[in-house]
Amino acid sequence: MTLNKEITRLEKSNVKLTIKIAKNDVHDEYKSILSEYLKSVQLPGFRKGKVPREVLERKFGDSLKQEAMGRIMEKSLEQTLGDKTLSREERPLPYSRPEMHEEPKLDFDKDIEFSVVYDVLPQIKVEKWQGFEPEVPNVTISDKDISAELEVIRDRNAIVLDKEEEEKALKDDVVTVNYSELDEQGQLIPGTEREDFVFTLGSGQNIFKFDDEVIGMKKGESKDFEKTYPDNFENPDFSGKTKKLRVSVTAIKIKKLPELDDDLAQDVDEKFKTLNDLKNNIRERLSKNLEQKIKEIKSNKILESIMETTPVIIPDSMISFELDARWRNLARRFNTDTQGLYKIFEQTGQGPQALLDEWRPGAEKAIHSRLIVETLMEELKLEAPDEELEKEIETIAGDKDTAAQIRDYYKNPDMKEFLREEIRERKLFDILFEKNPAKSGKKTNYMDFMGNNE
Repeated sequence: MTLNKEITRLEKSNVKLTIKIAKNDVHDEYKSILSEYLKSVQLPGFRKGKVPREVLERKFGDSLKQEAMGRIMEKSLEQTLGDKTLSREERPLPYSRPEMHEEPKLDFDKDIEFSVVYDVLPQIKVEKWQGFEPEVPNVTISDKDISAELEVIRDRNAIVLDKEEEEKALKDDVVTVNYSELDEQGQLIPGTEREDFVFTLGSGQNIFKFDDEVIGMKKGESKDFEKTYPDNFENPDFSGKTKKLRVSVTAIKIKKLPELDDDLAQDVDEKFKTLNDLKNNIRERLSKNLEQKIKEIKSNKILESIMETTPVIIPDSMISFELDARWRNLARRFNTDTQGLYKIFEQTGQGPQALLDEWRPGAEKAIHSRLIVETLMEELKLEAPDEELEKEIETIAGDKDTAAQIRDYYKNPDMKEFLREEIRERKLFDILFEKNPAKSGKKTNYMDFMGNNE
């Protein structure tokens, strides 16, 4: 099919593709459709395949022309958009469907011309990407941090023993309770009952924060009490309110923590011979965690600086696709599908639109950031050749028990390409870190820093 095409850039990362098709090709396509029908159609008074052409055209002429027009436009679009010489900036995004605003009419005496509009990859030019000075916190790992990790390990390896019947519940004991809310008359409020709830006294790991009220109680004892919550309470449903509660203690256990010695280290893992071996391993692990988070902060701050000087117009289809991906991910977290998630929101009386609107700025920022990364990888011609890819796979597999499974996993072409992109991106950030050296910010301790999710 002989085509002439013209691509015009519009606003908001749209393009208009205009295609002109020679009238001879139009006529040939119509004749092809007509020939197909003449072989198969059967009308009253005629045998199958024996209907005269003029009869078929007189009865179905408009429908035949409409079908021919549809096939012509479909073939011409496939041919045009399948052209390997078409640049990335001229191809429609995978999730953007070309739209036609006015369908042309079939005229055998004229060439046919029609236009479609679709979203394309935004044009982006990164003018400045080096010379920034991202500030990162000055974080050190102290002996206190190591000790805190050791206490977590001790707690994980603790032996839990039943307390004697008459012994009272004390801070750090593990208690099992039944509880419920009561109305003003002291009657149980249906639906508020909770049975066999286990928590450590003093941890505050219960919704009503009734640790202090349970301390001093004995196994088998029940207590009714009122608890008033401050206006700034962490649970807004309780803020400034007074709740009447009933708590019954059904079990009290005491934790017997192991000694901090070489035996504990060997119990954690046989590769540790001494407590110092365990401490060194903890320090190494914390250092890796710290290094990774510092890298994330540097990466984000450098990209944010680049974004400030690199405007981009993101098409709605890209944003919608990103929001849809987040919606699907949320559905998986709720162990349902997207329709099931809609029903969950309907049951709460809240539509999903408010959540999507809340997500939108973050989605736009994520797309903007990704476009910068992809543009820089292209401009810097960063590659991950096959030999480098295979070396990476071998490194990941290592001498693990699952090494064979890991290698099989990366035989999948899609997984290989995903890993190839990871390597290219890693190279880019190595360059960005070199060209944008970080400056040290305020001092902070490891625990506070790692606990800050901002």
